[in-house]
Amino acid sequence: MRVGYANLVTGGRLLLVAYVAWLISQPAVPAVAWTAVVVSTIAALLDIADGWVARRTGTATAFGAHFDMEVDALLILVLAMLAWDWGKAGAWVLLSGLLRYGFVVAGRLLSWLRNPLPPSLRRKTICVVQIVALIVVLGPIVTPPLSTLIAAAGLLILGYSFLVDTLWLRRTATRTTARDRAFPSWS
Repeated sequence: MRVGYANLVTGGRLLLVAYVAWLISQPAVPAVAWTAVVVSTIAALLDIADGWVARRTGTATAFGAHFDMEVDALLILVLAMLAWDWGKAGAWVLLSGLLRYGFVVAGRLLSWLRNPLPPSLRRKTICVVQIVALIVVLGPIVTPPLSTLIAAAGLLILGYSFLVDTLWLRRTATRTTARDRAFPSWS
């Protein structure tokens, strides 16, 4: 399998996310906080680049899309951990980063959650909003209660997106099951 330029960009994003994760062990002094903001912003901007490169070079793949989504999810988790660790929001902010992983675990228990979702501009937009909200929260000039409010708003919007997708998957699974009972396959 060829890696491709877009996946190299995503791999670079992953390295940036790993660096930001390393900052979790650092004190929330302004220099460290600004570093987290800048590096996370670069990782977020490169998220635009990897998709553009994949489309431009005709190398878009399911693997690349999945790799990109997992790096986004990890970035959200790392940013949420920093927000909590640095006292910008309560432990509840970790839900922002754990929603994706909880969804995957729930899919192991409920097969209908593993069905593919159609592409969604809503999903992409809310992911970006969540990442931007958490980056803003980490800024040294954003302090509680404002940081808490921004983190809560991001979590509410992200939770809404997961709820919409979960309800859609449940509804389509119910329709498929009813159709399968009405018209069983003879093969």
